[in-house]
Formats: sequence, structure tokens, C-alpha cells
Amino acid sequence: MKNQIAAFVFALAVAASSLPAHAETPLERGRYLAETIGACGNCHTPKNTRGQPIANKAYAGGFVIPDEMFTAVAANITPDKETGIGAWTDAQIVRAIREGIRPDGSVIGPIMPIELYRKLSDRDVNALVAYLRSLKPVRNKVAKSVYKFPLPKSYGPPVGSVPEVPRSDKVAYGAYLAGPVGHCIECHTPLVRGRRDWSRTGVGGQPFKTPLGVAVARNITPHPDYGLGTWSKAQIERAIRHGVSKDGSRLLPPMAFAWYAKIAPADMDAILAYLGSLKPQVTP
Repeated sequence: MKNQIAAFVFALAVAASSLPAHAETPLERGRYLAETIGACGNCHTPKNTRGQPIANKAYAGGFVIPDEMFTAVAANITPDKETGIGAWTDAQIVRAIREGIRPDGSVIGPIMPIELYRKLSDRDVNALVAYLRSLKPVRNKVAKSVYKFPLPKSYGPPVGSVPEVPRSDKVAYGAYLAGPVGHCIECHTPLVRGRRDWSRTGVGGQPFKTPLGVAVARNITPHPDYGLGTWSKAQIERAIRHGVSKDGSRLLPPMAFAWYAKIAPADMDAILAYLGSLKPQVTP
């Protein structure tokens, strides 16, 4: 009898260990991704002149991102049927996120990191759709983005099925969170002729105009002189979550500190593991 009980307990332990680390519903998963590492509201929620989100306008669009080559205006992604995405099907929303194609066939331009979003897993992109469906519809018609260069006809072939990245592989999962989900490496990798130079992932150098001044994406590789090589994990985590640099100085937006502060400890640990795995490189 004791052997049978022991075998039963062991079987339960094995079964439990095979369960996902976060057994959330799609809505819970989507809310977590959007409100933490994904930081969708950092761009899609309009802000006042002090850079603070405008009350009752969550995800209603209208936030302007200026650049020398374009003026991007974040879309209204609430379920409002006239000014948002309420009339779009789930498949159309997924296609817009992962392929950058709206239901009318038009192409979504920068700064939406479509190249990275193409690698969002099926589970996560559908979870994000579930979350967007749950938002309060906000009627807010926004202006169109303006680009001084032609947008591509597409960002690649149609995206098929994308599997989940196993959380047991900490570095790979951290790369997924910092890439397709959080697009950290989008801002921290140099642009060359309008495209990211992935051979220099994490080198930084891109300037961003903010209400508080010009922020320059820093080198987040483990280089000891130019990057984070001499930072402790606690110092890197503090910078991500709270915008405080190693020397105690404050970091500027567009880093989404209010969102990153809510990243789950296990996910933060995976992100730090990924950053530590990057090739140390010198900032140009």
C-alpha cells in the first residue's frame, strides 16, 4: 500500500511539473503581455504634454512619434467599431499584428516592429486579441501616419503557425520576451539603411525625441566598457523596472518603466539571462 501511495504521489508530481508555468486563460495571458513586457499602451495610449497617459483614453491612439523620415501616429486599438478595431475579425487583428496588413490591404509602417511580431506564438498573439476585445471602446479618430519613403508591399510571406518557446530554455525564452513580445532589441539595435543590423544586436545608438529631451538607446550587450558587463543583475533589473541607471541617474522614455515594473520575476530572470548571452560589442 505504501508503495502504491508513493507511486501515486510521484505521478502527481510528474504531471504537475509538466504543466505550464502560468496556467492562465487567454485573456489573462493577453492582459499580462500587453500590460508588462509588451507595453502596448506605451505607444497606443495618448499622453499629455508631461508624457503622462490621458485618463479614459487607454489604447485609444493618437500618440505622435516624430522622426526625420516619418511622423507615426499610433492607432486606436480599442473595440470601437468606427474609429478602432471593433469591426475587425480576430484573424484580421492577428494579421495586422504579425504581418502589418490592415483589413483594407494597406500596410502598417514604422514604428510597429512587424519584423519581430512575425515571431509571436499563436497562443500569445491570440491572447493579445482576447485582451484587446476586452478593452473599453473609445471613440477617437486619429490622423494617418506620414512617411517620406515608400512602405514595403509586405514584410514577408504570410505567417503560418508559430509554436511557443519553451520556458525551460531560459535564454531562448528571454530572447522571445525581449524580441517578439517586448521588442527591446528593436530600439537597442542600430538601423542601417532603414533596416536593423542584427549582426550588432544590442549595440544601441538610436536617438529618440521625448518630451524630456533626446534619449539615446544604450549598449545592452555585456561589453565591460561600452555595455552592461560590469553591472550586476540587480542593477540591470532596477534600470529596466524603475529607470534608474547604475550610477543612480534617471533614464528617459521611451523605455516603458511603468509597464516593465510589473514583469513577473521568472520572466525578468529570463530576460537578464538573454542579455547576458549577447555578444559583447563596442558602441560605434
